Amino acid sequence: MLTRALIVVLVILNLGVALWWLLRGEPASAPPASPVGVAQLEVLPSTQATPASATPVTAAPALQDATPASASAPVTQPPVTTAAPPTAVADTPAPTPAASVPAPAPVAAAPTPAAVPAPVTATPAPAQCVSLGPFADRATAQSAQSRAGGALRGATLREVADAGATRYRVLLPPAASREQAQATVKRIVAAGVSDYYIIAQGEDTNAIALGQYRNREGADRRLAALSAAGFKATMVASGGDGSAQWWLDATLAEGTDPAVARQRSGAAQQRSLECVRLR
Repeated sequence: MLTRALIVVLVILNLGVALWWLLRGEPASAPPASPVGVAQLEVLPSTQATPASATPVTAAPALQDATPASASAPVTQPPVTTAAPPTAVADTPAPTPAASVPAPAPVAAAPTPAAVPAPVTATPAPAQCVSLGPFADRATAQSAQSRAGGALRGATLREVADAGATRYRVLLPPAASREQAQATVKRIVAAGVSDYYIIAQGEDTNAIALGQYRNREGADRRLAALSAAGFKATMVASGGDGSAQWWLDATLAEGTDPAVARQRSGAAQQRSLECVRLR
Protein backbone atom coordinates (compact mmCIF):
# COMPACT_ATOMS: atom_id res chain seq x y z
CA MET A 1 0.00 0.00 0.00
CA LEU A 2 2.77 2.35 0.85
CA THR A 3 4.55 1.46 -2.30
CA ARG A 4 1.55 2.33 -4.41
CA ALA A 5 1.22 5.61 -2.70
CA LEU A 6 4.84 6.50 -3.44
CA ILE A 7 4.44 5.49 -7.05
CA VAL A 8 1.35 7.73 -7.38
CA VAL A 9 3.19 10.64 -5.80
CA LEU A 10 6.15 10.21 -8.15
CA VAL A 11 3.85 10.07 -11.18
CA ILE A 12 2.08 13.24 -10.05
CA LEU A 13 5.41 15.00 -9.54
CA ASN A 14 6.64 13.97 -12.97
CA LEU A 15 3.42 15.16 -14.55
CA GLY A 16 3.75 18.50 -12.72
CA VAL A 17 7.32 18.97 -13.85
CA ALA A 18 6.38 18.11 -17.43
CA LEU A 19 3.45 20.53 -17.35
CA TRP A 20 5.65 23.33 -15.92
CA TRP A 21 8.23 22.68 -18.64
CA LEU A 22 5.59 22.99 -21.32
CA LEU A 23 4.03 26.14 -19.89
CA ARG A 24 7.15 28.16 -18.96
CA GLY A 25 7.85 29.44 -22.54
CA GLU A 26 11.14 30.33 -24.18
CA PRO A 27 13.32 32.90 -22.37
CA ALA A 28 13.14 36.35 -23.98
CA SER A 29 16.20 37.18 -25.93
CA ALA A 30 18.11 40.39 -25.17
CA PRO A 31 17.00 43.42 -27.24
CA PRO A 32 19.30 44.27 -30.10
CA ALA A 33 21.85 46.95 -29.44
CA SER A 34 20.73 50.43 -30.46
CA PRO A 35 22.71 52.13 -33.17
CA VAL A 36 25.10 54.89 -32.15
CA GLY A 37 23.60 58.39 -32.05
CA VAL A 38 19.98 57.27 -31.49
CA ALA A 39 18.29 58.37 -28.28
CA GLN A 40 17.57 55.55 -25.82
CA LEU A 41 14.16 55.22 -24.20
CA GLU A 42 13.84 54.35 -20.56
CA VAL A 43 10.61 53.10 -19.02
CA LEU A 44 9.93 54.91 -15.77
CA PRO A 45 7.30 54.10 -13.19
CA SER A 46 4.00 55.76 -13.93
CA THR A 47 4.00 57.36 -10.48
CA GLN A 48 6.95 59.60 -11.31
CA ALA A 49 5.73 63.07 -12.29
CA THR A 50 7.17 64.86 -15.23
CA PRO A 51 9.18 67.94 -14.12
CA ALA A 52 7.13 71.07 -14.53
CA SER A 53 9.99 72.98 -16.12
CA ALA A 54 10.74 70.27 -18.68
CA THR A 55 9.31 70.65 -22.11
CA PRO A 56 7.04 67.68 -22.92
CA VAL A 57 8.69 65.41 -25.45
CA THR A 58 6.62 63.33 -27.80
CA ALA A 59 8.26 59.87 -27.74
CA ALA A 60 8.40 57.78 -30.80
CA PRO A 61 6.15 54.74 -30.68
CA ALA A 62 7.90 51.92 -28.80
CA LEU A 63 9.11 49.07 -30.93
CA GLN A 64 7.68 45.66 -30.15
CA ASP A 65 10.25 42.98 -29.59
CA ALA A 66 9.19 40.01 -31.66
CA THR A 67 10.86 36.75 -30.71
CA PRO A 68 10.42 33.91 -33.18
CA ALA A 69 8.71 30.90 -31.65
CA SER A 70 10.63 27.65 -31.43
CA ALA A 71 9.57 25.01 -33.89
CA SER A 72 9.87 22.26 -31.33
CA ALA A 73 7.63 23.78 -28.62
CA PRO A 74 4.59 26.03 -28.80
CA VAL A 75 4.77 29.42 -27.06
CA THR A 76 2.01 30.25 -24.71
CA GLN A 77 1.46 33.99 -24.19
CA PRO A 78 1.15 35.02 -20.56
CA PRO A 79 -2.18 36.51 -19.48
CA VAL A 80 -2.54 40.22 -20.31
CA THR A 81 -3.25 42.49 -17.37
CA THR A 82 -4.59 46.00 -17.80
CA ALA A 83 -2.20 48.55 -16.36
CA ALA A 84 -1.48 52.23 -16.82
CA PRO A 85 0.75 52.78 -19.82
CA PRO A 86 4.30 53.57 -18.86
CA THR A 87 5.58 57.00 -19.62
CA ALA A 88 8.35 56.94 -22.17
CA VAL A 89 10.99 59.50 -21.54
CA ALA A 90 14.05 59.94 -23.66
CA ASP A 91 17.25 59.34 -21.81
CA THR A 92 18.67 62.45 -23.43
CA PRO A 93 18.49 65.51 -21.18
CA ALA A 94 15.40 67.59 -21.69
CA PRO A 95 16.08 70.89 -23.41
CA THR A 96 16.72 73.61 -20.91
CA PRO A 97 14.45 76.58 -21.46
CA ALA A 98 16.30 79.58 -22.74
CA ALA A 99 17.32 81.96 -20.06
CA SER A 100 15.18 85.06 -19.90
CA VAL A 101 17.07 87.75 -21.76
CA PRO A 102 16.34 91.16 -20.30
CA ALA A 103 14.88 93.60 -22.76
CA PRO A 104 17.33 96.27 -23.80
CA ALA A 105 16.95 99.45 -21.86
CA PRO A 106 15.31 102.20 -23.87
CA VAL A 107 17.86 104.49 -25.37
CA ALA A 108 17.37 107.98 -24.09
CA ALA A 109 16.76 110.42 -26.86
CA ALA A 110 19.56 112.85 -27.38
CA PRO A 111 18.64 116.19 -25.88
CA THR A 112 17.50 118.60 -28.51
CA PRO A 113 19.56 121.73 -28.37
CA ALA A 114 17.58 124.64 -27.08
CA ALA A 115 16.35 126.89 -29.80
CA VAL A 116 18.38 130.03 -29.90
CA PRO A 117 16.00 132.94 -29.75
CA ALA A 118 16.26 135.27 -32.66
CA PRO A 119 17.84 138.56 -31.78
CA VAL A 120 15.20 141.08 -30.92
CA THR A 121 15.50 144.15 -33.04
CA ALA A 122 14.63 147.20 -31.05
CA THR A 123 11.94 149.25 -32.71
CA PRO A 124 13.17 152.80 -33.07
CA ALA A 125 11.11 155.41 -31.31
CA PRO A 126 9.10 157.69 -33.60
CA ALA A 127 10.79 160.89 -34.57
CA GLN A 128 9.88 164.03 -32.64
CA CYS A 129 10.00 167.45 -34.27
CA VAL A 130 9.96 170.92 -32.66
CA SER A 131 9.88 174.56 -33.65
CA LEU A 132 12.12 176.85 -31.57
CA GLY A 133 11.86 180.66 -31.49
CA PRO A 134 10.90 183.31 -32.12
CA PHE A 135 14.08 185.09 -33.20
CA ALA A 136 14.23 188.70 -34.27
CA ASP A 137 16.26 188.11 -37.45
CA ARG A 138 17.88 185.41 -39.55
CA ALA A 139 21.34 185.86 -38.03
CA THR A 140 19.99 185.26 -34.52
CA ALA A 141 18.20 182.10 -35.66
CA GLN A 142 21.41 180.78 -37.30
CA SER A 143 23.36 181.41 -34.10
CA ALA A 144 20.73 179.46 -32.11
CA GLN A 145 21.08 176.54 -34.54
CA SER A 146 24.84 176.45 -33.93
CA ARG A 147 24.39 176.44 -30.14
CA ALA A 148 21.91 173.54 -30.29
CA GLY A 149 24.54 171.42 -32.06
CA GLY A 150 23.82 167.68 -32.09
CA ALA A 151 20.49 168.03 -30.27
CA LEU A 152 18.83 168.95 -33.60
CA ARG A 153 18.86 167.18 -36.97
CA GLY A 154 17.83 168.56 -40.34
CA ALA A 155 17.18 172.04 -38.96
CA THR A 156 15.65 174.66 -41.27
CA LEU A 157 14.94 178.37 -40.78
CA ARG A 158 11.41 179.65 -41.30
CA GLU A 159 10.32 183.31 -41.57
CA VAL A 160 6.91 184.34 -40.27
CA ALA A 161 5.93 187.68 -41.82
CA ASP A 162 2.71 188.15 -39.82
CA ALA A 163 4.13 187.80 -36.34
CA GLY A 164 1.34 189.88 -34.79
CA ALA A 165 -1.55 188.19 -36.59
CA THR A 166 -4.70 187.38 -34.60
CA ARG A 167 -6.42 185.06 -37.10
CA TYR A 168 -5.22 182.33 -39.45
CA ARG A 169 -7.14 180.87 -42.36
CA VAL A 170 -6.32 177.69 -44.28
CA LEU A 171 -7.26 177.77 -47.99
CA LEU A 172 -6.92 175.83 -51.21
CA PRO A 173 -6.07 178.22 -54.05
CA PRO A 174 -9.01 179.41 -56.24
CA ALA A 175 -10.05 176.99 -59.01
CA ALA A 176 -10.56 178.05 -62.64
CA SER A 177 -14.33 177.44 -62.42
CA ARG A 178 -17.10 176.50 -60.05
CA GLU A 179 -17.20 173.00 -61.51
CA GLN A 180 -13.50 172.41 -60.81
CA ALA A 181 -13.96 173.65 -57.23
CA GLN A 182 -16.84 171.21 -56.73
CA ALA A 183 -14.74 168.35 -58.13
CA THR A 184 -12.01 169.22 -55.60
CA VAL A 185 -14.61 169.21 -52.82
CA LYS A 186 -15.58 165.64 -53.79
CA ARG A 187 -11.94 164.58 -53.45
CA ILE A 188 -11.73 166.28 -50.06
CA VAL A 189 -14.84 164.44 -48.83
CA ALA A 190 -13.46 161.12 -50.13
CA ALA A 191 -10.25 161.74 -48.14
CA GLY A 192 -12.29 162.15 -44.95
CA VAL A 193 -11.65 165.89 -44.53
CA SER A 194 -14.45 167.94 -43.00
CA ASP A 195 -15.09 171.66 -42.29
CA TYR A 196 -14.86 173.15 -45.80
CA TYR A 197 -16.81 175.53 -48.07
CA ILE A 198 -16.38 177.15 -51.50
CA ILE A 199 -15.90 180.94 -51.46
CA ALA A 200 -18.46 182.43 -53.87
CA GLN A 201 -17.29 186.07 -54.13
CA GLY A 202 -14.39 188.44 -53.65
CA GLU A 203 -10.80 188.04 -54.66
CA ASP A 204 -10.79 184.40 -53.43
CA THR A 205 -13.78 183.30 -55.55
CA ASN A 206 -13.84 179.50 -56.13
CA ALA A 207 -11.19 179.02 -53.42
CA ILE A 208 -11.98 176.39 -50.80
CA ALA A 209 -11.78 177.49 -47.17
CA LEU A 210 -10.68 174.69 -44.83
CA GLY A 211 -10.82 176.37 -41.41
CA GLN A 212 -10.03 179.53 -39.48
CA TYR A 213 -7.89 179.50 -36.32
CA ARG A 214 -6.98 181.95 -33.56
CA ASN A 215 -3.46 180.56 -33.10
CA ARG A 216 -0.85 179.44 -35.55
CA GLU A 217 -0.41 175.99 -33.93
CA GLY A 218 -3.96 174.97 -34.90
CA ALA A 219 -3.46 176.21 -38.45
CA ASP A 220 -0.17 174.32 -38.72
CA ARG A 221 -1.82 171.03 -37.66
CA ARG A 222 -4.54 171.56 -40.28
CA LEU A 223 -1.94 172.16 -42.98
CA ALA A 224 -0.06 168.99 -42.00
CA ALA A 225 -3.26 166.86 -42.19
CA LEU A 226 -4.14 168.25 -45.62
CA SER A 227 -0.60 167.68 -46.88
CA ALA A 228 -0.76 164.02 -45.73
CA ALA A 229 -4.05 163.64 -47.68
CA GLY A 230 -2.44 165.05 -50.85
CA PHE A 231 -3.75 168.63 -50.86
CA LYS A 232 -1.47 171.70 -51.09
CA ALA A 233 -3.18 174.28 -48.88
CA THR A 234 -1.89 177.67 -47.80
CA MET A 235 -2.22 179.66 -44.59
CA VAL A 236 -3.35 183.33 -44.64
CA ALA A 237 -2.80 185.43 -41.54
CA SER A 238 -4.70 188.61 -40.75
CA GLY A 239 -4.83 191.26 -37.99
CA GLY A 240 -1.06 191.59 -37.56
CA ASP A 241 1.26 194.60 -37.52
CA GLY A 242 3.43 193.25 -40.35
CA SER A 243 6.46 192.47 -38.20
CA ALA A 244 8.51 189.38 -39.08
CA GLN A 245 9.87 186.61 -36.87
CA TRP A 246 12.19 183.64 -37.42
CA TRP A 247 11.71 180.09 -36.19
CA LEU A 248 14.04 177.10 -36.11
CA ASP A 249 12.27 173.89 -37.23
CA ALA A 250 14.15 170.60 -36.67
CA THR A 251 13.95 166.94 -35.67
CA LEU A 252 15.18 166.13 -32.19
CA ALA A 253 18.11 163.73 -31.95
CA GLU A 254 17.21 160.33 -30.49
CA GLY A 255 16.85 160.51 -26.71
CA THR A 256 16.94 164.33 -26.63
CA ASP A 257 14.38 166.15 -24.49
CA PRO A 258 12.71 169.18 -26.18
CA ALA A 259 13.42 171.35 -23.12
CA VAL A 260 17.13 170.56 -23.37
CA ALA A 261 17.19 171.57 -27.05
CA ARG A 262 15.41 174.84 -26.23
CA GLN A 263 17.89 175.68 -23.47
CA ARG A 264 20.89 175.01 -25.73
CA SER A 265 19.52 177.17 -28.55
CA GLY A 266 18.49 180.04 -26.25
CA ALA A 267 14.94 180.11 -27.71
CA ALA A 268 12.13 181.64 -25.67
CA GLN A 269 9.51 179.08 -26.83
CA GLN A 270 9.23 175.57 -28.11
CA ARG A 271 6.30 174.22 -30.10
CA SER A 272 5.47 170.74 -31.27
CA LEU A 273 5.77 170.39 -35.02
CA GLU A 274 4.44 167.79 -37.45
CA CYS A 275 7.51 166.07 -38.90
CA VAL A 276 5.78 165.80 -42.29
CA ARG A 277 6.29 169.54 -42.72
CA LEU A 278 10.07 169.05 -42.70
CA ARG A 279 10.06 166.67 -45.72
